[in-house]
This record gives sequence, structure tokens and C-alpha cells, in this order.
Amino acid sequence: MRIIGIDPGLQCTGYGVIEVSGRDTSLLDGGVVRTDADAPLELRLLTIYEGIIEVLEEFKPDAAAVEELYAKYSHPRTAILMGHTRGVIYLAAAAQHVPVAAYEASLVKKAITGSGRASKEQVSRMVSRLLSLSEPPEPVDVTDALALAICHGRPVSSGGGRLHPDIAAHERRASAAMGPHQKRSSRK
Repeated sequence: MRIIGIDPGLQCTGYGVIEVSGRDTSLLDGGVVRTDADAPLELRLLTIYEGIIEVLEEFKPDAAAVEELYAKYSHPRTAILMGHTRGVIYLAAAAQHVPVAAYEASLVKKAITGSGRASKEQVSRMVSRLLSLSEPPEPVDVTDALALAICHGRPVSSGGGRLHPDIAAHERRASAAMGPHQKRSSRK
């Protein structure tokens, strides 16, 4: 299974593509899509969309994983901008018929390190270890994206041996929803 993890950011969106085969996980690619901070918002979003489309077309992943928005932002403007960024990522994935799963940061940390309260450094070391890398990928946006992809590829139990509800729900939606897509238009 090929999985792309995407760490949304208006200035820098990280991505990481992995392949999971049984218990083996290998790195296929990782990088960032950078935007011009002086460009209008719509052009920055277009840059992110086109960059993610390019990666999706090249690697043809089976699934995408992004970080869930935080429920509480101390700066509401940041939440709105992140919503825009995530929106174009979801749109790019839908255009390429790639199902998207969103994971809370604590679930990603648990999948990678075994603890939902792990530090960024612990996650970074484990990503490197799981992908047999000599050092953590840089910038941190790539490491975060790879952590998301690895999380999606590793079942995480919620206790009692059950699949975590977020992952189980995604699996149900992906199998039901990713049939042929039809474009809808209100124009005649």
C-alpha cells in the first residue's frame, strides 16, 4: 500500500510518501511545497494544490493522511488559514481519487512512539528508525508528514485489541466512498 502523509502549512506544506508491505515500511519520497509569503492567498493555495497534485500523479498513493485541525487555536486567523490549506489538499486528493484520513496529533504520536504525549524529537527519531534513515528528514514538515503516513499504515489499538475508532471509521468510509466519481454541475 502506498500512503502519502501531508503536513499542511500555508508557508510550507510537507509531504512524505511511503510504501507498506506487511511489516516493512519504505520511504519513496519526501519534500515540501513552499509558497511566496508576499503572494495573494489564492496564488499561495494554487501553488499548494499544484504541488500536491504533482506528487499524487507521480506516486499514485492508495491513501492520504493529514493532521486533524486543533479544536482550540489561540489565533483564530491561523485556524482559518489552515482550513484553506487543508481544503486544497483535500481537493487535490479528491481530484486524484485518493481517500483522505485525518488524525489527531496524539494518535500519530501513539502510532509512532507508543505514547500520545511524545516529544517532536522522539517522533523524529522513531520516523528515522522506522524508515531506516541515518538522520531525521528535514525540514520538520517532512518528518511530520512521514509520521502521518506511517500512522495510517500502522494499526493503532484503542485498548482491548480494537482498532482505534478514527482508523476504523476511515477504513469504512474509504471502502464505501471511493467508487467512480461523477462531476456535478448546476449549469445546463
